[in-house]
Amino acid sequence: MVLKSRMLNEEEKENKETELNELFDGVDARSFNVQWLRSQIGIVSQEPVLFDCSISENIAYGDNSRTVSMEETQRAAKAANIHSFIEKLPQKYNTPVGGKGTRLSGGQKQRVSIARALVRALKLLLLDEAT
Repeated sequence: MVLKSRMLNEEEKENKETELNELFDGVDARSFNVQWLRSQIGIVSQEPVLFDCSISENIAYGDNSRTVSMEETQRAAKAANIHSFIEKLPQKYNTPVGGKGTRLSGGQKQRVSIARALVRALKLLLLDEAT
């Protein structure tokens, strides 16, 4: 499930009494273990933060509990619609992004951040936007 933050804010305003109780498949979100629930949710902000390392390392950082394979990294990049761009770069997935991702445009940083979130196979991905 993917939501934009504005949609979530509007939903909150309309449902103050229920406080978004039916967040996951009609199940009251308050019945979930909070740590588990947080592990199922990802957010990509309007101004995502990338680390001063390669594109593949930035994507793989999405799940630092394990080693993310290059195949998984590429699958996530394809789903985030950034794979074609990466393949055109001289160093491809080994291209350094610079401190805070300064070598990429805002949209490219967001797509790398979306790919980072997708390697975790989240249940809910929140895409933040400027208001």
